[in-house]
Amino acid sequence: ARASVSRPRAGASSCLAVALGLWLGGTPSACRDVADSRPNILLMMADDLGIGDLGCYGNKTLRTPNIDRLAEDGVVLTQHIAAASVCTPSRAAFLTGRYPIRSGMVSSNAFRVLQWTAAAGGLPTNEITFAKILRDQGYATGLIGKWHLGLNCESPRDHCHHPQAHGFDSFLGMPFSMMADCARWELSEKRAGLERSLGLWVQVLAVGSLTLAAARLTRLTSSWLPALGAALAAAVLLTAARFVGHLILHADCFLMRNHTVTQQPLDLDRATPLLLHEVSSFLQRNKHGPFLLFVSFLHVHVPLVTTKGFLGRSRHGLYGDNVEEMDWMVGHILDTLDQEGLADRTLVHFTSDHGGCLESRLGTNQYGGWNGVYKGGKGMGGWEGGIRVPGIFRWPGVLPAGRVIQEPTSLMDVFPTVVQLGGGQVPQDRVIDGRDLLPLLLGTAQHSDHEFLLHYCQRFLHAARWQQRDQDPTLWKVHFMTPIFQPEGAGACYGKVVCPCIGEGVVQHDPPLLFDLSRDPSESHVLTPDSEPRFHQVVGRVRQAVEEHQRSLGTVRQQLGTLNNLWRPWLQPCCGPFPLCWCDTEDQGQ
Repeated sequence: ARASVSRPRAGASSCLAVALGLWLGGTPSACRDVADSRPNILLMMADDLGIGDLGCYGNKTLRTPNIDRLAEDGVVLTQHIAAASVCTPSRAAFLTGRYPIRSGMVSSNAFRVLQWTAAAGGLPTNEITFAKILRDQGYATGLIGKWHLGLNCESPRDHCHHPQAHGFDSFLGMPFSMMADCARWELSEKRAGLERSLGLWVQVLAVGSLTLAAARLTRLTSSWLPALGAALAAAVLLTAARFVGHLILHADCFLMRNHTVTQQPLDLDRATPLLLHEVSSFLQRNKHGPFLLFVSFLHVHVPLVTTKGFLGRSRHGLYGDNVEEMDWMVGHILDTLDQEGLADRTLVHFTSDHGGCLESRLGTNQYGGWNGVYKGGKGMGGWEGGIRVPGIFRWPGVLPAGRVIQEPTSLMDVFPTVVQLGGGQVPQDRVIDGRDLLPLLLGTAQHSDHEFLLHYCQRFLHAARWQQRDQDPTLWKVHFMTPIFQPEGAGACYGKVVCPCIGEGVVQHDPPLLFDLSRDPSESHVLTPDSEPRFHQVVGRVRQAVEEHQRSLGTVRQQLGTLNNLWRPWLQPCCGPFPLCWCDTEDQGQ
């Protein structure tokens, strides 16, 4: 929670009446021009940012003055919850307002996110994003930065999952994701694992080749072909192991402008100024509005690419430097809004796709975020540290500055909120799990429309929360499964990329674990039937809600399953004849 609450600015009450008029369908004559104009919408999402990394959420040692200023001038949500604790499903839910299990952006195996740009999985074409709806309402729509929701289905240029197939008029960014392998770090998402696997097969084939050669020399076999074949296969795999890092660099770490690959591989040193320049250009081109701009930061995911001016400035090493640089980027964007006269006509939202990654650590150096008092982090389906994210909204003169909301809200709520503000209609042909935030943001509603929120890890339900409002209002949290920390009591799964969702690394609880988040937000004190008289009542009511939810689920294809999540060479985007994937057509002066 924030230490202080600033007072509303002068004149806010009259414009609050305008906002109330908008919500209730009225348009006071004195403010009709304002009420009749739909706001511009600027959404900013960090990658892997911990809620405890920001000053406005209690951090005292990292400097985030621009995000803190945004919070002081706007509304802060203290229980803003991501629909998943890893990026691909969380971002799918953000764009569609639906749990990722409804769109198939989950799997039943170890694949938590899209693994390759050249995989066939991605956000299905029949899903409706807020960008699609607002584009149809006359908004100029743009995405700058990270996508990670797929690209192609059947050919390297069909772009069925591309941002422009999902409602964005323009796109500049990475169709995949920033990752440590883009900088050949010792920390590795897949390079190190692939090298180990290939190396193991090289050893197996080499031993097999020697064994077959010995058999031929002792005349146990009559042909050299098996031995030569095994030796050749070992040589091919050894070569692949040596070059797999270069393959990943070119296959996944590249830049697209709309449908064209313009920089392959990505020039890490130029990425930040290039993306900031594009944000300014978009705002200047579309300042007469209305526009929707989604700025999807590459910060603060490893490898923590940071420009020289911010290196060594923070008290928390490279991660802290990267957070402070991102805060500077937010300030630059907000300054551009001011310079173009757009601030008062723009709803701004800042958040993160999920919690900070505790496992991003080498030795004593921590390269992931801090999740404050909340247990766990990225990849943990139920613990608060993986799913509780910053939630800041600013609309000067409309939303009351300094308001703090301690009700449960979801990243999925952004969908119906911006759709209705933009004059669109929330789809009626499918389940939308998000709820309109505007009444809560304005203060015309005291409680969230979410009685229950469910917390999945892949397709497995790990936890659920219940906001009980009758009798003694309480926010309950029930855990059906939790990951086994390594080492025991460490609070994370060190030695792994993230904690698992199912299998030997997970404990299934019967009876489930129960916490009272109202009094125990850090989930430190497990309640039992002996310590909590309402234990069976609470667990029974949550189970009932889970059953009702699961009856609403349809059968959809798993986009992150093995078949859709393997590298397919024929789907690989390449700016030259494959495998000569190298180009840079972005302006060197930016």
